[in-house]
Amino acid sequence: MERSFASFGIFLKNYLFAILLFVISACPLFAVEPFALDIAGVYKIGQLDPNLTGKGVDIGLVCRSDTYTGQTPRNDYRPDISHNCFKGLKIKFHDYDPSTAGVSAHSTAIASILTGMYSDANLPGVGNFDYEGACPDAKLDVYEFRQFLSEYVFAGNWPGADLYTMSLGWAVEDWWSRGIDRMVEQFGLLVIASIGNGTDARDLPLYPAAGANVLAVGVADSNGSLKDFNSPIPSRSTAGPTLDGRCKPDIIAPGNCLVAVAGKKNDFAATGDYSSFAAPVVASVTALLIQKANTQPELSLAVSPVFSNCVLKSILMTSAQKLPGWHKGFDSANDDSEYPLDLRQGAGMVDGLSAYNLLLAGMQMDGNVPPAGWSIDIIEPNYAAERVYQFKTPKTENQAVAATLIWNRPYGRDYPFEPLWQNLADFQLELWRIDEQGSQTLVDVSDSPVDNVEHIYFIAKPNTEYRFVISHSLNSELPQIFTPYAISWQTK
Repeated sequence: MERSFASFGIFLKNYLFAILLFVISACPLFAVEPFALDIAGVYKIGQLDPNLTGKGVDIGLVCRSDTYTGQTPRNDYRPDISHNCFKGLKIKFHDYDPSTAGVSAHSTAIASILTGMYSDANLPGVGNFDYEGACPDAKLDVYEFRQFLSEYVFAGNWPGADLYTMSLGWAVEDWWSRGIDRMVEQFGLLVIASIGNGTDARDLPLYPAAGANVLAVGVADSNGSLKDFNSPIPSRSTAGPTLDGRCKPDIIAPGNCLVAVAGKKNDFAATGDYSSFAAPVVASVTALLIQKANTQPELSLAVSPVFSNCVLKSILMTSAQKLPGWHKGFDSANDDSEYPLDLRQGAGMVDGLSAYNLLLAGMQMDGNVPPAGWSIDIIEPNYAAERVYQFKTPKTENQAVAATLIWNRPYGRDYPFEPLWQNLADFQLELWRIDEQGSQTLVDVSDSPVDNVEHIYFIAKPNTEYRFVISHSLNSELPQIFTPYAISWQTK
């Protein structure tokens, strides 16, 4: 009997030791930061496809100088590439006088979210962690803001990167903000910009994020946490609408990130809840989507020079996660069909994995389509013109159907880049339910008179036919030209 107990004790000891070895091998020794990228789905995308590291993607980072002499920037806009997280980084700077260029703590933080890599870091209160920016193999082109405006926006030149992220802003529209909108329209470039860190509900969304063609990013509220993110509040993330009544932000993201500290080669610090650091989180997701689309010919239209910004913007918004309190327009009993988005959350919080799956659902032609996908097309200037996408919901209960329709606002090609109102389309997006007898019931509509985005989010019946219908709004005049658009839809 004693021998039996001794044998059992040895067995139990070996068994527990084997479990411990399994747990250690299955879990990383250190946490991975910034955790905001995990919340945004970046690391989940990497687990599905480890090759998605930003390789072959050129990210444009446009930064203001930290200091000015009068109205003249002092050229201190660059990330501190002496920080050890930037070893091996492919980076190029664009400014007027490289000999006077200085370091910016702000751009250092943003660049580390995008491309930083550092093992075995430590921060009191956080402990040991590995730092993994979203796109360590991407190329980073960093532009001084005034130089970017002069050489590319004012001159109308193609700037060359695959996407642009800008964590800067001004309260009023100007020629340069319209010029950025025009650049987006002309080159199909997705520009991602921070919405602002409003101190109260009266603060207006900042430009260029408030621009019609730019993807505006608000910041989720962390309440001081690096791991728990909730609905934004106006005291930290500027809410819409814009002065002319458009819905902004378009989307939100976590912004409280651990980031590299300029002037300290091994140090990291938390940023706090600022939209400046939420914008590169969304840019990180976008860069991975661009890399994926570039590697699969059937996805190439998602990154075409004509449609890229509309497709990617639509996919990011359709796949976004609704946080508690999400509601179209102003607070009331019902959603407001003239306001396509929530005025604090936009379409919701970025969900990289959901966006990745929606991209892979593929390009679809109008007609009968699967319950997830995206499409690009052109609509003629005719009130009778429409495009229809009909699908059947899965058999699962409580499935939400989301869709986002995006088109560009047109601007003049030359300074001061005034809107071409005669060419501006005003679409509406309808969702119809079709019963077994073929009868149709209108169940939701998005019809903003001022936005160039329409968004629907609806809890659908399972195993039921639905159709999205795109048409010109009867409340506005027809444009004088054919208008390209992108739409994406998803059930989840």
